[in-house]
Amino acid sequence: MVTIANKLKEPLGQPKYQTKSGRTQPLGAIVDANGVNFSLYSAHATAVELLIFEKYDDLYPVQIIKLDPATNKTFYYWHVYVEGLKPGAAYGYRVDGPNNLHEAGHRYNKNKVLLDPYSKSNSCILWKRINALGTEDNLTTSMRSIVVDLNDYDWENDQSPAHPMSKTIIYEMHVRGFTKSLSSNCKHKGTFAGIIEKIPYLQELGITTVELLPVFDFDETEVLRTVNGKPLKNYWGYDPHSFFAPETSYCYSPTERSPIREFRDMVKALHKAGIEVILDVVFNHTSEGNHQGPVINFKGIDNSIYYHLFPLDKQFYMNYSGCGNTFNCNHPMVDKLIVECLEFWVKEMHVDGFRFDEGSILARGQDGSPMSYPPVIWHIETSEILSNTKIITEAWDAGGLYQIGKFPGCRYAEWNGLYRDDIRRFVKGDEGLVSAVASRISGSADLYQSNKRLPTNSINFITCHDGFTLNDLVSYNDKHNESNGENNQDGINDNLSWNCGVEGETDNPEIEALRRRQIKNFTAILLLSQGVPMILSGDEVRHTQKGNNNNYCQDNETSWFDWSLLQKSAEIFRFFKLMIGFRKRHSSLCRREFFKGEINERGLADLSWHGCKLFQPGWNDPHGSSLAFTLGGFNGDADIHVILNMYWNSLELEIPVIKGRNWYKVIDTANSSPNDFLEPGHELKVLGNTYLAKERSVVVLISQ
Repeated sequence: MVTIANKLKEPLGQPKYQTKSGRTQPLGAIVDANGVNFSLYSAHATAVELLIFEKYDDLYPVQIIKLDPATNKTFYYWHVYVEGLKPGAAYGYRVDGPNNLHEAGHRYNKNKVLLDPYSKSNSCILWKRINALGTEDNLTTSMRSIVVDLNDYDWENDQSPAHPMSKTIIYEMHVRGFTKSLSSNCKHKGTFAGIIEKIPYLQELGITTVELLPVFDFDETEVLRTVNGKPLKNYWGYDPHSFFAPETSYCYSPTERSPIREFRDMVKALHKAGIEVILDVVFNHTSEGNHQGPVINFKGIDNSIYYHLFPLDKQFYMNYSGCGNTFNCNHPMVDKLIVECLEFWVKEMHVDGFRFDEGSILARGQDGSPMSYPPVIWHIETSEILSNTKIITEAWDAGGLYQIGKFPGCRYAEWNGLYRDDIRRFVKGDEGLVSAVASRISGSADLYQSNKRLPTNSINFITCHDGFTLNDLVSYNDKHNESNGENNQDGINDNLSWNCGVEGETDNPEIEALRRRQIKNFTAILLLSQGVPMILSGDEVRHTQKGNNNNYCQDNETSWFDWSLLQKSAEIFRFFKLMIGFRKRHSSLCRREFFKGEINERGLADLSWHGCKLFQPGWNDPHGSSLAFTLGGFNGDADIHVILNMYWNSLELEIPVIKGRNWYKVIDTANSSPNDFLEPGHELKVLGNTYLAKERSVVVLISQ
């Protein structure tokens, strides 16, 4: 029988690298001029081996270093210094320990080669997920961590654009999906470099910030199921295994250039263009899944610490995430890992902020119950290194913990699901919503003001990666997820959508005109609302997923940005671009604080609400489908009057009289392009004290 020992490139008695005891901190593989220090945390391990590979695709290690508990262990840290080891070398761990699964939750298996949780880069060239299951040895099919020198990069005095939160406009996008299509004409399609090639497009659109769907290393080889002979894999990436390492498949030459370098190149280029980078981060669960899932790192290093386990039988996992396991975020060492990870992405990768997927899991204590002062959430909030970053959370989880308006910590902006739902219902024509819509448009004070939060705590959105695109929101009444292979049972059923009379694509010009108008209505309301607007990539060119509202497994044209739509939907792109520019020009749309009833020099309040009659908004009208409001301008800003008529007939509405000025029409979504949005210098004077708003339209006037 051939053993691992005699498969080494050098005999065990002649180690290639000399070693020293090493140090406990920092965790991970830290390079200096003379070698590399390795440190791994495991509270319950009884034996640890460090495997060194010359190259990431070598089947067998050049050296196995057995860590001596007497010299290479300090409390719960296992450490060693390897002299002469250079960046680019690959490594992994074997960890052994007690096998008391049901009572203690230990899953130690010395046959599995494990990734370093603090690894900055990994290789999955040899990886076979199936071999990470069971008890068999997976040395020749394991992932490998890579030693990376973080100092080997020229940032060229890179600085964050540091846009104030109140002036931020977020563009949610998928790294691969943005440029993977042949229509992108990019040299490096589907990569960090591909985004660099499309920076001029982002600048023209006018957004300030990109929010990238997960870029942490995940197992994109996992086949979820096969449909019509095609394997479906994890497209979104909400299933990470390595929080410090960029996803290698988003690199154009991962075997030649470090993913760290390509990610940094993208951030540096975006910053030069004045665009911030926010990462959608997933700390609520990992790719290791449930009790039947693979062993990649955390399970084999210290399963009982890293995960919430079922108390009565600890072979099973608590599933607050809905993804098979739940990360034990408020254990001190997991808290340390999360905070150090975020600080790494800020210090070393120059990231400008984070959005926490299922963020309420970070509020759960070690017993799974919600905590009033969750340590990890407050460590993030109070970290000096993170103090200038934007932090955003999805303030709920799959376990039923819903914290909109009351997420622990003050700085966290929240994805405002109530904003999405109320505006969707209003625009599609539901009645009796004017009071709720007024709350959402004015910054959701009902959710945030009593807790001393600000309008900027509200991330306003109509669509996001999870659900219908904006085009599909006005084109489908029902989801159409058959291609996902789950019998159309996946994805939410109540989308608050309206197909404008025909389900799906149509050549009917009247229905198409109505759909374009509805898209403009949604866009205008979003960018006229107080709070922080977020736009889903592709909405500005009417990207369609053909009714699929859960495209997590569609790594194909269903999800990829179709760049030919930029010409086909030029009218919608123009409206988005001009609407973004309008918001940027008017500070009254980007308030940092809630309205206070201040009066400007023309006698207008900072905010006034109206219906068809001035100052009579009809808050309690069960049939109300229209609303108007006036924003008084201060410090030289123009006054703005907005009419929202979601009724199915035209309405004549009074408009206020202003001292020494006239109203000029800027926007009327009832008109086709270019009369839907009149560019600066081409506004039309409004005569009289009323305005006839067509059915299902948004009108915007400014004072001059």
